[in-house]
Amino acid sequence: MYVVVRVRGTANVRGDVEDTLARLGLEKPNHCVIIPETPDYQGMLQKAKDFIAYGSIDHETLSSLLRKRGRITGGKRLDEVNVKELGFKTVEEFAEALLEGKVRIKDFPNVKPVFRLRPPSQGYGSVKKYYPEGAIGNWGTEVNILIKKMV
Repeated sequence: MYVVVRVRGTANVRGDVEDTLARLGLEKPNHCVIIPETPDYQGMLQKAKDFIAYGSIDHETLSSLLRKRGRITGGKRLDEVNVKELGFKTVEEFAEALLEGKVRIKDFPNVKPVFRLRPPSQGYGSVKKYYPEGAIGNWGTEVNILIKKMV
């Protein structure tokens, strides 16, 4: 399971890259989505790599992201009561099902697929250089550190 964060804004974005970012659901900087590791999505990540940071998310970070930044329709937080309505006992169980690929966020129309995050504490560094010198590109498992700074 990949976590993808849009790092850069909309200035000087080619049309095909802007379409790819829109298809991913990343309309604004600091927006985040969770996507499966399929060849189609990997091609989209490769196309938009100059504007996003991405990597593999772990269970702890996904649970924290769902609990603190997950929203349902109406802008309400995704909490234990809402997760029970989705058919899960806890947020951690929902996160585990997402990681294992049993369910996708798209399967639940009430859950918003985009997480609105804060800018990271201490900033991104450079948004024009690739990781590890900058913020864009494939972070691998280190993306969990970035997400924790932004939640």
